[in-house]
Amino acid sequence: MDGNNGFHGMTTPPIVSAEAWEAARQTMLVKEKSFTRARDALAAERRRMPWQAVEKTYAFEGPGGKLDLLDLFEGRRQLIVYRAFFEPGVFGWPDHACRGCSLGADQVSHLSHLNVRDTTLVYASRAPQPDISRLKTRMGWEIPWYTITDSFDKDFGVDEWHGHNVFVRDGERVFRTYFINNRGDEAMGTVWSYLDLTPLGRQEVWEDSPAGYPQTPPYKWWNWHDNYEAEAAPHPKWVEVSDAGEAAFRKDRA
Repeated sequence: MDGNNGFHGMTTPPIVSAEAWEAARQTMLVKEKSFTRARDALAAERRRMPWQAVEKTYAFEGPGGKLDLLDLFEGRRQLIVYRAFFEPGVFGWPDHACRGCSLGADQVSHLSHLNVRDTTLVYASRAPQPDISRLKTRMGWEIPWYTITDSFDKDFGVDEWHGHNVFVRDGERVFRTYFINNRGDEAMGTVWSYLDLTPLGRQEVWEDSPAGYPQTPPYKWWNWHDNYEAEAAPHPKWVEVSDAGEAAFRKDRA
């Protein structure tokens, strides 16, 4: 749209009063809440999907040398691996990764919030580590980013197109629990979009999860991203504030 021409030639919605606008918003809000509930139900169903055992050993290169898939968890229970296209033959090489993958990387929120929910997010490409390091520095990305050295991409459906694979570990055993690609990747980037893909979910008490899954009260675990390690338990003041907010939310819903 040319800013100098405004909306010339476009069929725009009607201009209404504040009262009419609020009535329209309330009508839309009913549909939006229905969508949210449907999304929560879908995430609950996703948490009950069967798991696929990962029987092969996969090798990656990292800044410190060779690793296997289990190493990518960084000791946490859940792992999300995004296959980003950065390698010879990809448009932008060697200065840039794929434009779509790069846009996705720009969306990634601070990883500490995922990490405190026992979840690790990593990127993986076929570019050598020196090139990945250079790219991350140029673009300001801090996502752990590894080099694929074997058939990992082909085995998990990301050899020709981007996608997120989700894994969980039980000790030394690793299982694939979910996979999303194509337009499903568009919404990725927030803490919630990632956690909703995982087998454990957001791990909050309101969620419909199988018996025995870890769950804590909502809001209480939220923290400043530089304060999780320093604060082992929720700060009493934050508990007070979040309790008040939750009470107001529940009153509004009622």
